[in-house]
Order: sequence, then structure tokens, then C-alpha cells
Amino acid sequence: MKTVRIVAIDGPAGAGKSTIARMLAERIGLMYLDTGAMYRALTVVAQDRGIDLGDESQMVALLDSSSIFVGKSEVVINEEDVTTRIRSQEVTLGVSTVATLPGVRARLRDLQRKWAERIGGGVVEGRDIATVVFPEACLKVFLTASPSERARRRVEQIGGDLLEVEAAITLRDQRDMSRADGPLKPAEGAVVIDTTGLSVENVVATMADLYRKNCG
Repeated sequence: MKTVRIVAIDGPAGAGKSTIARMLAERIGLMYLDTGAMYRALTVVAQDRGIDLGDESQMVALLDSSSIFVGKSEVVINEEDVTTRIRSQEVTLGVSTVATLPGVRARLRDLQRKWAERIGGGVVEGRDIATVVFPEACLKVFLTASPSERARRRVEQIGGDLLEVEAAITLRDQRDMSRADGPLKPAEGAVVIDTTGLSVENVVATMADLYRKNCG
């Protein structure tokens, strides 16, 4: 596949993907897409309607009948702004189940590729972006951090008990890494950056340099 102007950022929950990807996009002049927000938005609606998150046929039907918009700072599904709700602990626990469903993943990947085609590239972050969605990306980065550091960041963002959040993150990691469809792992050729103890500015500056070297 030909190289395109895509910066593909993968990594586990709490590694700083969203914050770093958003800032990087602004710095290098590309659009930004948080693919995880798509899965979370779908999870919100399914939970509201009492749908079994593990029922693939029902979840695919729900997705097919829904409209999802992920903007720079807002997430809307079926005309409802769920920007705040998608970060709740309930959604965080449920989305890992939704993310294992091949039918849901296939449809959302298609939407993600159409988004990039429509705008001519962008900074895209998630958990299988460099491995599956955009393996031809000109820059692939895998962001990570220790579980304790990632839990601390989540608690600062949305509150909660630190030990409970760390346990939820560890469970999410296990599910993401063991799923059959698009498991969480560094892509071939990806630059791995451990953000533990690093400032956001430092990581963004490093990635901006990588972008200039790899994407022209």
C-alpha cells in the first residue's frame, strides 16, 4: 500500500494518546481523530437501551442505525452530545467488550478510513490504527506507560478510586491484547515511546520531529 500522510498512534488506556495526538495534530497542521471515542459512544447508547454489549448482531444493528460524529473536542451520537459520558467508569468497563466484536470493528474501521480519505490524512489514535486500519501510515507510534501511572492520570481526569481504576486498566489491557481481531500491540516499524515521567510537551516535540523526518 502506498504511504499516506497518516500519523497512526496506538497504545493502552491512559498512555496519553488523546492529549498527545490532539496537540500533535495542531502542531503539524493535520486533523485529529480519536477512534476510541467511536466505540465509547456506541457503548453509551447500548447501555442506555439495555442492549447486551457482547451480542454482536444487536450491537452491529445499533451501529448501523446510528450516526456518530467525533470532532476536535466533542463526541455526538444520534444528535446527543456524549463527550463527558464516554469517559465514565461504567463506559470504560463496558467498551472493552464492545471492542472485541469483529462486526463492530469492521464497520468502524471503514468509517475511519473514509474519514482519512475525505480529509486527505490526519493524526489518528486508537488501539489497532497502525497494525490494521492504516498499516501504510508514514509514521507509526506506540505510546505506553506503567499501569500505575496510567491509573493516576485517569483519576486526575475523571476521579475514582486509584486501585479500582488501575484494576480496570489492567483488565482492559488483557482484553485488548488477547482479542482475536486487531489485538493491541506495537505495529511493525512503530516507534515505541514510554510516557511514564515525561511531560506532554516533551512527547509531542519528539513526535513532531519524527513526523518531519518520516512524512516530509
